[in-house]
Amino acid sequence: MNEIVEQFRRAVRDIWLHRWIGLIAAWLIVIVGAVSVYLMPDQYEASARVYVDTQSVLKPLMSGLTVEPNLDQQIAMMSRTLISRPNIEKVVGMSDLNLVSKTNEQTEGQIDYLTRAIEMRSSGGLNLYTIAFRNSNPESARKVVQSLLTIFVESNLGNKRKDSDTARRFIDDQIKAYEQKLTQAENALKEFKINNLATMSGNGKDYFTQMSEAGNELATARLALEEAENGRNALRRQMAGEDAVLLGANPDAQNVAVPEIDTRIASLKHNLDEMRLHFTDAYPDIISTKRIIGELEEQKKAEVAAMVKASPTRSPLSANPVFQQLQVQLAQAESDVASLQTRVAAYEGRYNKLKAAANNVPKIEADLQQLNRDYEVNKANYEKLIGRRESAQMSSDLDASAGLVEFRVIDPPRVSPRPVAPNRVMLISMVFLGALAGGIGVAFLMGQIRPTFSDRKALREISGLPILGTVTMIWTDGQVRARRRKLTWFVAGAAGLMCLYGAGLAFFLARSYAA
Repeated sequence: MNEIVEQFRRAVRDIWLHRWIGLIAAWLIVIVGAVSVYLMPDQYEASARVYVDTQSVLKPLMSGLTVEPNLDQQIAMMSRTLISRPNIEKVVGMSDLNLVSKTNEQTEGQIDYLTRAIEMRSSGGLNLYTIAFRNSNPESARKVVQSLLTIFVESNLGNKRKDSDTARRFIDDQIKAYEQKLTQAENALKEFKINNLATMSGNGKDYFTQMSEAGNELATARLALEEAENGRNALRRQMAGEDAVLLGANPDAQNVAVPEIDTRIASLKHNLDEMRLHFTDAYPDIISTKRIIGELEEQKKAEVAAMVKASPTRSPLSANPVFQQLQVQLAQAESDVASLQTRVAAYEGRYNKLKAAANNVPKIEADLQQLNRDYEVNKANYEKLIGRRESAQMSSDLDASAGLVEFRVIDPPRVSPRPVAPNRVMLISMVFLGALAGGIGVAFLMGQIRPTFSDRKALREISGLPILGTVTMIWTDGQVRARRRKLTWFVAGAAGLMCLYGAGLAFFLARSYAA
């Protein structure tokens, strides 16, 4: 602590020894600074306030029907990007500042100056902005602010229309792309269904369900066939216990019933009648059927003859009504058995076909699910894009007819009647303080350049030699008076410096109030 105090004391002594140099430096700084402050041009500020109203009445009414952009965020971003080089170049042309510039360097200087000087700031309220600019020419400052205000309003509307057009074009391109994807998915699904029609069901059932149903149908048909065969066999056994006819010596074969042959002949005759409806008698199948019928009739005659030969003592031919009824039932049973046999064969073929394709079906169903999934995704995206396009169109029409953003100029561009800069009162005070600091600094610097020793301790510390003694300075009366005169002149110089500061302060205060 003592060392710090000692160093401070030495610094003060050095400054006092070179006080005249410091006073001259302070006077020079004050004079130069006062002249500079006086010559600084007055700056006038032009400003305007604009409010951006984004709370339109139509906004809640059209909620959910139109696209709702974040208008507050868009306006905030525009306010931050308003002071850009393209906009500043427009301002230079709109405010006639380009008429002053003679060279490209001057134009670039103006653009840089405007970029630094123009202010776009929030005025404390939501979407309330202030545009301000300072210039030595009040009219130029007002024109600059007016130009920026115009650009701010017009660029917002233009950008909104441009964004809407760009969004619609993008959505249209996406719709066309998804139309192609949807068509490709539909064609792929159609081709897949055509190629795998045998293993697919039209009612939406999967393969294993179809196979299970086919197995159940086959089992049911087999059970029905077994029942029909049992019924037919029962009729045959019952007919075996009845006498078909009473045979005479010369029975007519047409009147004698032979169940098995009669049933086949009746079936063939029925088929023959069916074929004659479509073909002539020269058709090969008709000729073959006639031949078979003839052979069966000959076979029947032979069997009747054998029956007569076996019972020559019987009475003449007479029909048995019970036997004839059983014969009709047996024919119906034979027809039912044949029909059920056909059905069982068809069900067996279908079931075996499904069973043979069992290994490929899981892959086919997985591919079908993938195709359906791709188709549904493309279809859903396509429908969403169609809805978005309609919403974008409605939003564009709404903005064109009513507008969701309204600009309200709260304060039109105006210029302050008095200069707002420079603050000469503050500047002259800073000049005075700078002069004092500069004078003290110069005096201290001189003390460091031309050091002196004021006591034995300092000399001993610097030289490192022992001090044998000191000689005290004894001032004469003339020297004392000379020192007093110098001190008086120094005080007068310092007082003059204070008076100069006071005069400058009063002058600039009076000038500011007069303006």
